[in-house]
Amino acid sequence: MNWISTPLTVGSLLTSWRWDTSTVVITALIGAGYAWAWLAAKRNGVDLPARGRAICFGVVGLALWLYTGVGALGVYSDTLFWVRALQTLLLLYLVAFGLAAGTPLTVLRGALGEAGQARMDRVLKSRAVTGLTFPLVPSAAMLLTPWLLYFSPWYESVLRNGVIDAVTRIVLVCIGFLYFYSRLQADPVPRKYSQAVSLLITVIESLADGILGIVVWLGPILAADYYREVGRTWGPSLRMDQTAGAGILWLLGDVLGIPFALMLMRAWSDDEKRRAAQVDAELDAADARAEPVVPEDDSAQSGTEAPEPARPGTGLWWENDPQLSQRFRRR
Repeated sequence: MNWISTPLTVGSLLTSWRWDTSTVVITALIGAGYAWAWLAAKRNGVDLPARGRAICFGVVGLALWLYTGVGALGVYSDTLFWVRALQTLLLLYLVAFGLAAGTPLTVLRGALGEAGQARMDRVLKSRAVTGLTFPLVPSAAMLLTPWLLYFSPWYESVLRNGVIDAVTRIVLVCIGFLYFYSRLQADPVPRKYSQAVSLLITVIESLADGILGIVVWLGPILAADYYREVGRTWGPSLRMDQTAGAGILWLLGDVLGIPFALMLMRAWSDDEKRRAAQVDAELDAADARAEPVVPEDDSAQSGTEAPEPARPGTGLWWENDPQLSQRFRRR
């Protein structure tokens, strides 16, 4: 337990900090590894993704992850329910999205030699990774994790035990990263799935977020014994605190899903355009290979008069039919 007695204000929201070893060490190692891989890939002459993806990885992914641990969200996460809810949502959605959008696997693959790339490709195509990235698996993990966290002893254990807290936050980021990695498909994946499936899953998840928010809002006080021990004398009541957290889980979860849904729609449109271009190219190639068949003129050998060509626009449909025009030809 590490609650704080100083009221949360706009000033303390900007100035409150704490040291969080696990968050600092992990974000520093991941950031250093990503920078090394990016520079190594450039030396290898690999065509890397746009620089904006690296910025997204560093700012939305790592910097926000660091702030949730050492900033005001980390300081007040053990004291206010809504702060913990916001921290959980940012780690599971926004931080994980930023990391996945940075295409770290593409960057890492570019930094490896041919042997390393071959090993990495074998791992990505393995049965375990294929199973983990099947759409239902990360989606189910993303949906069930908040329910398990809040409606089991897990939540109070997170509040009371620093080690469980640190491990839980890492697990949240990992689950979110697996989800967005398999859904964005910006990095190499074992198997590509239609973005239409991702859009359908996104709609279902929006409904599930709403149900979770309603249950937290109308349900009993979560970890009530812990929050009574905190004895907070400032800020909202326990009920209002949980109601605010429920609103964050419901409304903010849907708001954060809007940019993701837009990216899926754009990716779906790009996939359809590529598929249409591929079909057009195949049809053009087939037409180029086909040889035109020229019918033989037997009228000179048989002594019969060659049929007159059909005269379009006379108003009689059968005059333009290649088989009926000879039989019913006007004389």
